[in-house]
Amino acid sequence: MSFRAQLLERAARRRARVVLCEGDDARVQLALEQLRSKNVVEPIVLGGDGLNPANDKRLGRIAQFLRERRPDRIRDGVHALDLAADPMNFGAALVALGEADGCVAGATCPTGDVVRAALWAIGTAPGVSLISSSFYMVLPGDSVVLTFTDCAVVPEPTPGQLAEIALAAARDRSRLVGDSPRVAFLSYSSKGSAGGPHVARVQEAAAHFHQLAPNIASDGELQADAALSTEVGERKAPGSPVAGRANVLVFPDLDAGNIAYKLVQRLAGAAAIGPILQGLARPMADLSRGASPDDIVEVTAMVALQSDGQM
Repeated sequence: MSFRAQLLERAARRRARVVLCEGDDARVQLALEQLRSKNVVEPIVLGGDGLNPANDKRLGRIAQFLRERRPDRIRDGVHALDLAADPMNFGAALVALGEADGCVAGATCPTGDVVRAALWAIGTAPGVSLISSSFYMVLPGDSVVLTFTDCAVVPEPTPGQLAEIALAAARDRSRLVGDSPRVAFLSYSSKGSAGGPHVARVQEAAAHFHQLAPNIASDGELQADAALSTEVGERKAPGSPVAGRANVLVFPDLDAGNIAYKLVQRLAGAAAIGPILQGLARPMADLSRGASPDDIVEVTAMVALQSDGQM
């Protein structure tokens, strides 16, 4: 069975309650038909024929919750009610309060709006300092799945942040794909073949990651061909624990990650599932504004699997 078919089956066994915040969008409506017919999740729909947050009996409680969470940003009770009536804030709050297992938004709004709602209501997981993201790139044939991180959130991560992004992606990899992560920190250099501050930053990130997660196979800095090709990996990074077989590719900055996933998607015909947000206390996903109904179904399934074992 293909990975994408397995994804929906595994999510269906979880039967998570997932909020879809943009029920008035035609693509979301088509996705809902699939989610319901295949029993992938128990959808909680905001907008369209679903719930209207402004008229929901929980609005006052959610407004108070948001006010307590962000007293520095919310002026008064009226402002809190206005914010709570926004479907993204309402949906994120349902997750934070345990009335839903996850949330999906972003079909009609920028990533920054989704991340802001997630941070305000849900917040980061214990010990995590930032939210990042991954795309799960399913190559033609539907059997090879690569994690690309970060492609949507953190523009210029520090070495410490890059290590934290890699750790979040590696932990999610086991839950969402079901195999063991093999992490490659990518650069234009392989094991000292070139130098400069950009290479040094990736080397520092790889070293920091190894300290954080010594039991997760990792290496860096590696060029993309050394990370993915066994033949090239043996030549450029002999003895590497991941060269030639990496499945988590850590890009040095947002430019590289975003460009790479879109090139692989458009030129190689890979399916790009995501962006899947990482580092939140409870799961919320950010859809690409170019998402198709199938994309929305698969991201929703990913959120359901992320919720398994979450705090």
